[in-house]
Amino acid sequence: MLKDFFSGISSYGKALQLIPQLKLWGYIIVPGLMSLLLGAGIIWLAIGVSDNIGGWLISLYPWEWGKGVFEKIANIFGGLLIGAVGLILFKNLVITIASPIMSPLSEKVEKALRGSPSNVSINISGIISDLIRGIRISIRLIIRELFFTLLLLLLGLIPFLSPFVAGAIFFVQAYYAGAGNIDFALERHFRVRDSVRFVRRYRLLAIGNGTVYLLLLFTGIGFLFALPLGVIAATVETVKRLNYSK
Repeated sequence: MLKDFFSGISSYGKALQLIPQLKLWGYIIVPGLMSLLLGAGIIWLAIGVSDNIGGWLISLYPWEWGKGVFEKIANIFGGLLIGAVGLILFKNLVITIASPIMSPLSEKVEKALRGSPSNVSINISGIISDLIRGIRISIRLIIRELFFTLLLLLLGLIPFLSPFVAGAIFFVQAYYAGAGNIDFALERHFRVRDSVRFVRRYRLLAIGNGTVYLLLLFTGIGFLFALPLGVIAATVETVKRLNYSK
């Protein structure tokens, strides 16, 4: 199973090779601009809200004893909460908005890997269909990801668990990020329910893909091309695991 995790990571190397080979630059630039605008908006909102969250938590503490310590914890918790929620929203919103572009990108890569003509047409009905599926997947991912992230943040208030919480949150977000990337390849083969089963079966592949995806988001410029690169990498590995005989 660990092989899936490392395959999810190493597939980004193959993705970088396919971009010039298949002339995918247009699929990289447009989502990059979308990510830039969306990221700027979320950061602006997060800065304005983070202090309010910390202040609200502090107001719930009724005692003077230990209030200074609680204020520090509340401010840290508020910052982590806003950061985690902002990252979740960014990842899923950019997937939804860019789905009409990412779906043809994944299809083009899959056809090239299978040796089929890689010409892919984009039409209005396909855009609407991709957008609807993207919204369904994003809502599902956001709800589940928020639930587990908030649960881990609450566990982080327990002192001896807090050192492990940040790592756990990272891998939870990596899993759901990878799941979103993989779904662009699965949407041509499975319905949503079967896609979920596929991702669960190859959960370490999703975590490996999502790990690199998140690390790119944390860099100064990597977030601009994290999504298309992640989708290409996910498609490369997903194609290997699909049973085309069916």
